[in-house]
Amino acid sequence: MRRPILRYGDPLLHQKAAPVAAITPAIDGLIEDMRETMHVAAGVGLAAPQIGESLQVCLVDLSAGRRPDQLLVLINPDVVERDGMQLKEEGCLSLPGIEATVPRPLRLTVRALDRDGDLREIRAEGLLARAIQHEVDHLNGILFLDRLRPVYRWAITRRISRLRRAGKW
Repeated sequence: MRRPILRYGDPLLHQKAAPVAAITPAIDGLIEDMRETMHVAAGVGLAAPQIGESLQVCLVDLSAGRRPDQLLVLINPDVVERDGMQLKEEGCLSLPGIEATVPRPLRLTVRALDRDGDLREIRAEGLLARAIQHEVDHLNGILFLDRLRPVYRWAITRRISRLRRAGKW
C-alpha cells in the first residue's frame, strides 16, 4: 500500500528511529509499503520515518524499481567504515524539488539485517554509498540539509518557508 511521505518540518523526521526487535509480518508489510511508496515516487531510497514509522528500516534501489533484484532492505543498519569523500547533488523525497551538493563518503561498509533477518555486510561505493548513507542518516533523525554549510541550509529553509506561506509545501 502506498503511503504518504512526510515532508521537511515534520518532527518525526528529526528523531532517532527505534531498532527493530524482530522481523514480524508487520515489518514485512512495512517493507512492502515502503517499496511501493518509493517506486511510485521514483525514489532510489526510503526510510521508515519518512512514512511515519519510527523504526530502523530503510530501502535502497538504484534501479528505481526497474530491477527487483536490486532492492536492498536494511534493518538496524550500522555503518562500520567510511572512506574518501564525494560531493554530488542529491535530493530527498521528504524535500521535493530541493537539491543541494552534499558531502558523503565515497565508500562505506554497512552491517544490517536483511528482510529474512540474516546479518549482512555490504561494501558500497559511489552512488550506492551515497544512497545508503542518506537513508541511514534518516534513521538517525538527520536530513541532508543538516550536512550543509549553515549559509546553504539557511537559503533552503528560507525557500521552504516561502513555499509554506504560499501554500505550496
